[in-house]
Amino acid sequence: MVGETLNAPPPRASSATASRTLPKHLLYSIFARIGGSGLDTDAFETLRASSRGGFLGTAVAYDNRQTEIPATQIHSLRWHPVRLLSFLDSSYYYGAKKKYIDWIAARHLATGRYDLFHSWSGDCLLSLRTAHKLGIPSVLEIPTWHRDRGKIKRRPSGWAPEAQLPWPKRWKEDLLLQRDRFIEEYDLADLILVLSERAAETFRVQGFPEEKLFYLPRGVDVERFTPGERPPHFRAIFSGALIERKGVHHLLEAWERLDLKEAELWLVGSIHDEIKPYLKKFARPNVRAIGFAQEPETYLRQSTIHIFPSQCEGSAKVTYEAAACGLPQITTREAGDVVEDGVQGTIVPPGNVEALAEAIQHLYDHPEIVERMSIAARERVVENFTWDHFRARLLDAYGIAMRMAR
Repeated sequence: MVGETLNAPPPRASSATASRTLPKHLLYSIFARIGGSGLDTDAFETLRASSRGGFLGTAVAYDNRQTEIPATQIHSLRWHPVRLLSFLDSSYYYGAKKKYIDWIAARHLATGRYDLFHSWSGDCLLSLRTAHKLGIPSVLEIPTWHRDRGKIKRRPSGWAPEAQLPWPKRWKEDLLLQRDRFIEEYDLADLILVLSERAAETFRVQGFPEEKLFYLPRGVDVERFTPGERPPHFRAIFSGALIERKGVHHLLEAWERLDLKEAELWLVGSIHDEIKPYLKKFARPNVRAIGFAQEPETYLRQSTIHIFPSQCEGSAKVTYEAAACGLPQITTREAGDVVEDGVQGTIVPPGNVEALAEAIQHLYDHPEIVERMSIAARERVVENFTWDHFRARLLDAYGIAMRMAR
């Protein structure tokens, strides 16, 4: 993919500076906090790159939970007027908050102080319109896939724009994040950051040119996530939100079919209502639902393998974390690119319980393969997916966006 060689080390500062045209004042906005977990970590590492590069102008976010980057450079919206709409259903309130941060970012851009804009899909339509009007290059980050998930969609017959709805209904519907918002954002952005090859494919089938896509996988703290001592018996772990989209119900069914001796399955993550019937249906003495863990590495380091049969992700952070902990993984191509099939683990089709069960059985039967894949998993992230790699790739993306907009 443009600007990226997956197995190359991050460029040295001297060569990177010589080959890149970087901005002078970046505006960054994200519907998240700066510092924390998940996207909060991505946001922090992004700002680290621009702050250390000396070109961070302002970051607009809903909170700031770190101290490395000066608070004067972060426009925190922790206290905001949209709270007055908190009585609305979550989808409306969520949309209102996204559109508010977009409005704030657009106002920043309108001052003319910035020469590059970076935001996230769904967060920035008004801002991208403003950037486009002013000739400011823009970078759009995609947390998962193209809105249409690789399918060509057309408006149904009888479709009517929101403007034709009666006003009492229209004002509320206007708060929702409609598909057309995302599609226009894709078109307006100069460069689209995708987290995996699977995500890139969902844009290619929509006709997006290769030069508009930039591969930006996530990173992991390899000092925090480290291999632990192998448990005395076979222990599989799933880490992530316990929801159907991540294939937990398929894992539970496969586990019951196998009926492995001296083996156990740990489920680490927030337990959502939709998965509770499956937990009840497939309850067994060797299945342990631990719930949310602030420090998932505690459990990863006590496990033999990691299983993550997700049906749709951008690039699941837990696959990086598990690999850093030296765990072979059984996962799907939809979960990202950390695992190479047969090297650091096994790739199975999403929703295929039989293939999932066969993969678990294979690693259960072959501890020597587990050992080999464990070493390869740790090497994979250390050589490709540290936060240093992430920041170096990001700076390359910024340089490309600046050149494309000339």
